[in-house]
Amino acid sequence: MKFVPVIIAFLSLNFGYAQIKSKPITEFSQKDIKDGILIDVRTPKEFGMGHLENALNINWFDKEFSKRFDTIPKKRRLYVYCKKGGRSAKAQKLLDSLGYWNVVNLEGGYDHWKANKKF
Repeated sequence: MKFVPVIIAFLSLNFGYAQIKSKPITEFSQKDIKDGILIDVRTPKEFGMGHLENALNINWFDKEFSKRFDTIPKKRRLYVYCKKGGRSAKAQKLLDSLGYWNVVNLEGGYDHWKANKKF
């Protein structure tokens, strides 16, 4: 009986973790992608000018954007970001509609991360 509160707490934390939909990009770390995939939805040109370490570039403006996710399991946690946050928010909504239920939008985008990174 004394384990019931522990089990309830564990389930609450686990459910809450799966429901995270956004996170400030400045709070993101490489540890976050241990079990996920980091996706930069900017253009290849923007990506080439700098990106977060270990990011996969899938261009939001690519006509085949949705198809680029065909090989990515829907269970995987996806972290998406763009330049300022608009494209990644749209990408998150689209991916949610495609069945990717664990998509986290990194708010503020690359520009915010770059302006606040510690050298």
